[in-house]
Amino acid sequence: MQALLHSGAWTALAPLAALLPPAGVLGFIRIGFLELRVIDLVDILLVGFLIYQLYRLIRGSLAYNIFIGLLIIYGLHLLFQALDMQLISQILGQFIGVGVLALLIVFQPEVRRFLLLIGRGPELRRSRFWRRLNLRRLVLTDDGTDPALPGELAASLQRLARKRIGALLVFSPNSRLQHVANTGMALDAKPNGALMESIFQKNSPLHDGALILAEQRLVAAACVLPVSENPDLPPHFGLRHRAAAGITEQSDATAIVVSEERGKITAFRDGRIMAMDLDREGLERILRTLMGVAQDAG
Repeated sequence: MQALLHSGAWTALAPLAALLPPAGVLGFIRIGFLELRVIDLVDILLVGFLIYQLYRLIRGSLAYNIFIGLLIIYGLHLLFQALDMQLISQILGQFIGVGVLALLIVFQPEVRRFLLLIGRGPELRRSRFWRRLNLRRLVLTDDGTDPALPGELAASLQRLARKRIGALLVFSPNSRLQHVANTGMALDAKPNGALMESIFQKNSPLHDGALILAEQRLVAAACVLPVSENPDLPPHFGLRHRAAAGITEQSDATAIVVSEERGKITAFRDGRIMAMDLDREGLERILRTLMGVAQDAG
């Protein structure tokens, strides 16, 4: 030990050790044997943040009810253990003992969305500066989105709504949703309003499904989407709306639905309704945000 203290390695680490705060600084509250340090406070704040993000992900979904059910089972398990009721405690303990693996299986869509939330860095990836530096995007696209394209798509969606022609458009900001695109017909076309309208015409073989727009390209049409089981969705929403909610539950995409029955346009994000009964201006504003086009462009 003495050799280590007098060695050259200790001399090299001495400046770094001087930067660390004294041990007494980290423990600023003492209640009996309990000592609360700065690092403990940071730990509590991080756990609180993670719990809040978990609540945001499962709020309004079927997983929320499952999560509450698991909490009730765990609470009853603790109660029966305290009352020394061995049989019922062991039975409930079997549910608790399954552990993390069962939670990953039950909450697979929510875990997927949570990892996407961490990986995408929402504010950073939404900035135009980041999109311009994204080399993959520069390779796969032209010089950028046509500033007039959001208005063109908004006008086309409005025409479909007036004609009571159903449509489902999915915007994916960070991936091509290949596992979903493989269920439909590959397009890889430059987006435009006329093509989108022709796809969703009732006599078109590609109208019954979702149209995916990613990386400034129409990736695929007639795609089959996962259907949401959220019981809190309005009862008049049909399969098209529930599919829009489903894909936004399981990815960071945004979906826009034109109702065939009501002629209304609804936007979904994070498994929830983002906006309902959109008019031309509101729809164009959302499309400009999704495509990274400045509001005053065009």
